[in-house]
Amino acid sequence: MRICLCFLLITTIFSCKTDEPKVANIIDAVDIETIYTDSLLSIRAIDVASDKSIAFAANNGVFGLYNPLTDQWGTAKQSYDTLNLQFRAVARTVNDFFMLSVENPALLFKTGETGAMEVVYKEAHEKVFYDALAFWNSEEGIAIGDPTEDCMSIIVTRDGGETWNKIACGQLPKVKEGEAAFAASNSNIAIVGNNTWIATGGKTSRILYSSDKGKSWEVFETPMLNGEATTGIYSIDFYDDKNGFAIGGDYTNPELNSATKMKTSDGGRTWQLVADGAEPGYRSCVQYVPNKGGKELVAVGFKGIDYSNDSGNSWKHLSDEGFYTIRFLNDSVAYAAGQGRISRLNFK
Repeated sequence: MRICLCFLLITTIFSCKTDEPKVANIIDAVDIETIYTDSLLSIRAIDVASDKSIAFAANNGVFGLYNPLTDQWGTAKQSYDTLNLQFRAVARTVNDFFMLSVENPALLFKTGETGAMEVVYKEAHEKVFYDALAFWNSEEGIAIGDPTEDCMSIIVTRDGGETWNKIACGQLPKVKEGEAAFAASNSNIAIVGNNTWIATGGKTSRILYSSDKGKSWEVFETPMLNGEATTGIYSIDFYDDKNGFAIGGDYTNPELNSATKMKTSDGGRTWQLVADGAEPGYRSCVQYVPNKGGKELVAVGFKGIDYSNDSGNSWKHLSDEGFYTIRFLNDSVAYAAGQGRISRLNFK
């Protein structure tokens, strides 16, 4: 079904996280207002733009956009042959909306000239499974997936998403046995300027790093929990090109809180465990609060919402309400998505 989505082509998502920090009160609580519900959906990928519009894609081929001018949602269902499409990655540029399905065949859709979604990349392989999608700018973007050979699957575009090419394994670090990535929140890619960090997990937890928008790569070891298919880094965020944070754990043992949180101050080359043995345990997404100098973070997972005001060294549990992913609009408002809903989070 080809559905017109001209309403999706509205604004860019790019913003700078390194603005001068504002003086503000420490967050003590969060008000949660649900703004979209569909009990059949598991929503793990959202995009929030500066104009307050929200794009999402989910399971059952469903995707949509919240228009702040009309205070309404527009949704559609993407079809492709007889497949039941599962989307866990989305991104927007100035002109286009993108969504990426996870399983074989992997399908990357882009807004076409008519406003309908069109396939711009297809990959068929028994091991294919794409996890996250992001853009450096309006012309250049990247997606990450599990290995189909002896490296992580990485595809890039340099022409605004019209064409995508897979990086050859000879240009990438070799994976270790059992290494993969998680399609839990579309947040295991972090971008600051030309710098790109990709988080992996499974039987090892590492960081793939590129300083030149994916043209060359290094790999760094981390102390994050690993060893099983369900363990590792689930989410990574960078405030600037030096300071970053990663969170994860084991979703099958969410109370486990040892080696589930770590930070870096040297651009991801070395990582230190923080709040080790303290809450929170497993979380699927972490984001820096904008304009707070890299001191404040919020993490979400199906066990609730947690906040830190000291770069992740200690955490405060704000709510038991579960979400899979979160994106900030400003330093006091964020949007989070999870099982059957998208909510506005007002921090105070």
